[in-house]
Amino acid sequence: MDKKTIRPPAEMLYRDELNLLREQDQAARPPGWILSPQAVKTFIVGNQDDKGWFAKKGSISRKFYGNDTLVERAIITLLGNRGLLLVGEPGTAKSLLSELLTAAICGDSQLTIQGTAGTTEDQIKYSWNYALLLAQGPSRESLVPGPVYRAMAEGKIVRFEEITRCQPEIQDTLVSLLSDKVLMVPELRGEDVTLQAKKGFNILATANLRDRGVNEMSSALKRRFNFETVLPIADPELEMEIVRKETDRLLSDSGINQAMPEDAMELLITTFRDLREGKTREGATIEKPSTVMSTAEAVAVSFAACLDAHYFGGGKVSGRHISRHMLGTVFKDDPGDAKKLRHYLTVIGKVRAKQGGVWREFYETKAEWESN
Repeated sequence: MDKKTIRPPAEMLYRDELNLLREQDQAARPPGWILSPQAVKTFIVGNQDDKGWFAKKGSISRKFYGNDTLVERAIITLLGNRGLLLVGEPGTAKSLLSELLTAAICGDSQLTIQGTAGTTEDQIKYSWNYALLLAQGPSRESLVPGPVYRAMAEGKIVRFEEITRCQPEIQDTLVSLLSDKVLMVPELRGEDVTLQAKKGFNILATANLRDRGVNEMSSALKRRFNFETVLPIADPELEMEIVRKETDRLLSDSGINQAMPEDAMELLITTFRDLREGKTREGATIEKPSTVMSTAEAVAVSFAACLDAHYFGGGKVSGRHISRHMLGTVFKDDPGDAKKLRHYLTVIGKVRAKQGGVWREFYETKAEWESN
C-alpha cells in the first residue's frame, strides 16, 4: 500500500485480512464472489468474539460498529436479484458499510457513482472517446465504460452514493438494469448491442434521510431495492471508542504522536450526544441544531483539535481546542443554530464548568461563540 495515499480503498487498506480470509474460507462461494457470505460478514464485524475457525487462525478487526443482523440482511440481499439501498441520517457509516461489502464480495469498491444534481446517464452507463468515434465510428474501442457497464461486464457490485441527489429521470435509468440485468448500447452493431450482466452484478446504493423529498424515488425503482436503515450509535461508550480509534488512526497516518485525553474525549462525545438528542445527560431539554451532529463529525472535530494542540497548543488538547473546532461543524446550515449553540454553552456549559478542567476551558470560549 502506498503510504502517500490519503485514503486507500478498503481492499487495499485491509488487504492482509482479505487474503487471510480467502486462504481460510472453506464455505461455498456464490458465483462472482471472492468470499463466502459467512466470510464477508466476518470481514465486516470481525471475529474477536467468534468461536469458529477464523478466530483460531487469525484476527479480523471489526470495521463496522452497527447491528450485525443488518449486515447479514445486507449480504442476503446482495445474494439475490434485488438491489440494496442503505438509508439513514448522515454520518451513520452507510458509505463505509457499502465500501466494506463491495471490497469483501468482489475485491473492488471503486466502481462508484457519486449522485449529484448534475449526474448524467453517461456517467452511470458509458460514454465515448470522441476522437476514436470520429475516426472509426461507434465501436467497442471507442466506447468508454462507466461504472455500471464495468460492473455488469465483470460481474461486480456498483456503488451508487446519495442516489436521491440525482434527478428522478437519472435514477430511473436503473430500473431496467435491476429488472433485466441487460444494458443496451444501440450505437453499436450485432452482438455488441446487448451487454448481459455476469453473475455477481448488483447495485448497492445509499441515501440520506435528510434528503428525503429532494428527488423522490419512483415507485418502480423502490420496488427493485431492498431498504435497510442504518441507525446512529446508541451506546455512548461505543461511540467514544469509535471516535478514539479513528482519531488515533488519522493521527498515525499523519505521522503525529498525539493523543486525545480521556476528559477531552468525554466532553466532545457528551456535547455531541446532548445536541443530537435534544436532551442532556442530566435530563434537561435543549433545542437541537439543524446541523447533523454525527459520529463522523465528532471524529473530524477530535482530529482537528489534536492537530491544533500539536501545532499551536503546546501538545495538550484542551476544552478550548474542542470548542473552536466545533464552531466549523455546527454553524453550517441554519443561522438559528448559532443561538441554540450559544444557549447550550452559556447554560449547560456554565453548570459543568464548575467541575473545572476541560469543561471550564470549554465554557470560557463563549466570547468566540458570541462573535458567530
